[in-house]
Parts: sequence; C-alpha cells; structure tokens
Amino acid sequence: MKFTTVLIVLLACFVAFVSRAWAGERISPEDASRRLASGNAVLIDVREPEEWQEGVAQPALLLPLSDLRRNRKAWADVLEQNRDKELILYCRSGNRSGIVARILEKEGHRVTNAGGFAEWRDAGLPVRKP
Repeated sequence: MKFTTVLIVLLACFVAFVSRAWAGERISPEDASRRLASGNAVLIDVREPEEWQEGVAQPALLLPLSDLRRNRKAWADVLEQNRDKELILYCRSGNRSGIVARILEKEGHRVTNAGGFAEWRDAGLPVRKP
C-alpha cells in the first residue's frame, strides 16, 4: 500500500514537472490583462491566420507558430522590439502557446502562457476581428 502511494506521488510530481517544462508559466486571462495594463508585457496570438477569423484578443499581436518555426518574417522585429518585456502567449487551447513559450525561453525571452482564446473571450475581456 505504501509503495503504491509513493508511486502515485512521484508520478504526480513528474507530470507537474513535465507540464511546466512544456507550457511555460500558465496564467489566467485576468492576470494577463493586468500584466498588459502595466505596459511591461505584450500579448501574442500564436494561432494560424485562418483561426484568427473567429476573433482575437483586442491587444494581441498576430504571430503564428508556423512563422516562428520557419523564417520568422513576422516574429523577428517583434522579438527585437520587445526584448525587455514579458511575452504573454495564447492559442486555441494553450498547447501551441506552450510550444512557443519553450522555444522563446531557450532564446532568453521572458514568456508566459495565457492558455486559449476562448478563456480570454469567456472572461469578458475585449476581442476584435482581425
């Protein structure tokens, strides 16, 4: 019985560690909005352009993950201009924003994962059509 309990605790710790390593720090849309209001952060939607048609967060920059992985035409200037700011990322579910967070953390950027667009919209935060 004790072995099973220890095993479950170790597994839970491992899952928590892997989740954190994969997705960056995860914050709520409300926390993201407060950080943006301070002027020390920028919000980035990493979904693909066809997904933006359902709406985007009002203050979000639109920079797809696919561009980050390829030639970084859209990303290069934004990363350079915001090197001293926290980059708050979101996508549809929080998975791709976690991938971007991991890539950018390795490059020395301060990043946070705000999860998915629906969370932002459902929190009653401002949205727009691109």
